[in-house]
Amino acid sequence: MSRSTPPPLPSDADLRRLVHFSAGDGRIWLAGQRMVLIHATALGALRRELIQTIGRDQTRRLLLRAGRTAGERDAALARQVRGDASLADMFAVGPQLHMLEGAVQVTPERFDADVASGRFDGAFRWDHSWEVETHVRDFGPQEEPVCWMLLGYASGYTSAFMGRPVLFKEVACCACGAPHCLIEGRPLAEWPDGEALARDYDADSMLVRLEDLSSQVETLRSTLEPADELGPLIGRSRAYLAATALLGKAASTQVTVLLTGETGVGKERFARALHAMSPRAAKPFVAVNCAALPGELIESELFGAEKGAFTGAGTARPGRFERADGGTLMLDELGELPLPAQAKLLRVLQHGEVERLGSTQPRKVDVRVIAATNVDLEAAVAAGRFRRDLMYRLNVYPIRIPPLRERVDDIEPLAMHLLQRFAALHGKRVAGYTDRALDAMRHHAWPGNVRELENLIERGVILCSAGERIDVGELFVSPPQAPPVTVNAQGQLERGAPHDSAALYDEVQRRGLSLDALEDALLQEAVERAGGNLAAAARALGISRPQLSYRIARARERARD
Repeated sequence: MSRSTPPPLPSDADLRRLVHFSAGDGRIWLAGQRMVLIHATALGALRRELIQTIGRDQTRRLLLRAGRTAGERDAALARQVRGDASLADMFAVGPQLHMLEGAVQVTPERFDADVASGRFDGAFRWDHSWEVETHVRDFGPQEEPVCWMLLGYASGYTSAFMGRPVLFKEVACCACGAPHCLIEGRPLAEWPDGEALARDYDADSMLVRLEDLSSQVETLRSTLEPADELGPLIGRSRAYLAATALLGKAASTQVTVLLTGETGVGKERFARALHAMSPRAAKPFVAVNCAALPGELIESELFGAEKGAFTGAGTARPGRFERADGGTLMLDELGELPLPAQAKLLRVLQHGEVERLGSTQPRKVDVRVIAATNVDLEAAVAAGRFRRDLMYRLNVYPIRIPPLRERVDDIEPLAMHLLQRFAALHGKRVAGYTDRALDAMRHHAWPGNVRELENLIERGVILCSAGERIDVGELFVSPPQAPPVTVNAQGQLERGAPHDSAALYDEVQRRGLSLDALEDALLQEAVERAGGNLAAAARALGISRPQLSYRIARARERARD
């Protein structure tokens, strides 16, 4: 039988009936084979220690072989459970057991097989790989695929099912930035590098490898880590590393830097890190929020004022530029600077001179300027709110700081760092996060970016019981809910509906809300939580911004009727 485009996977009800939890004697069974539920973090810790002890390549081969053994065991069930089914449905036992066992979500993309002739050509998409999650958590984004145990399972299962060696390659991996993992399999003889692939499954001596490792000379590498007085900046995602690479290249120069990015991404932390990495680190770092200063005072704050320059100026006072002489001045929310102050700022940038209000004598200043804004300066120029010549002067070296939703790989290390900080601040011992909490953080839209993450972590530390792990409900006011998988009275797995759907229905009935009223309330809440940012509110609701605008307009029309 042959299939090039496989149909959807069949129902796994027959497989779920094979799983039994025997709480009385502490055992779990899958069709008579003993299984063990184990924390993915425990497997991740074992994987990490193996890599640190025997190296990446040896660990990969070891886990490939362990996965192969598991796949061979599951292959024995295929014909036992679905002996009368089609070849595709019979083969699907392996992918479906892989999912049922919590390893990965499998989607067949190509399946062409014939047991009699030994033909096999398959491609399978993987999502939510436990190996990607644990490996990236410990080591960050990778250059090579990391689903070693899963790959061994696929090769072991298919080889046992077909009765001859069939090996898989992981041709795309989420750990390397791909949207999903993808594996392709074919008989050993059809791979040009088949012998090399097969050698990965050969057992070898650990002692030989340890001897090799002991003879290797480690190369010491020193890197300049972006940091400020609060410690190093935290991140390992590609977007973060691209931004810090630009930061490092600018550090030793005198170039004016423009930091752009959404509210809450940490522009001041990046500015302080740039100052700390520069030759000006021993000199002052002065930050001023242009949006927080009244328009009539901003020029005196920036450039200083002589005695009597305006009502209330009883003494001469240096401005922020003079206070930062020799060091760095950060102008935050620069897009809010009034036009007259913009003209004076341009003069300072061009000539290195400031004039205090009420004075005609320019004063030389040696200041490195870092500007920061979440405003689109091109749009502000077009609207007449920002000088074009100043924009060109500032835009010599722009660095975009990515929003947190583009830095998913940074969420966990940031969350762990903030947990330690707030636990110390509030004098509370917290064990960490549950896997469910970490998963919820990875999938949150983060309209408030790092600042929102800080607030949620502090809330979690306060609400969590001492010595326990922070769970989803202690982080989010309305945590996302997924349909649970439970065990029934006979010790078999059952899929349930979302457990709070009935409660939601009862609450809607109790309040006497119509469906339109419920939608209006959800729209209003999403916009308020996003601080009026419609794009962020739309992302939180899982719709596009135009769809959100249309629904809001429709809600307003209903309110007028």
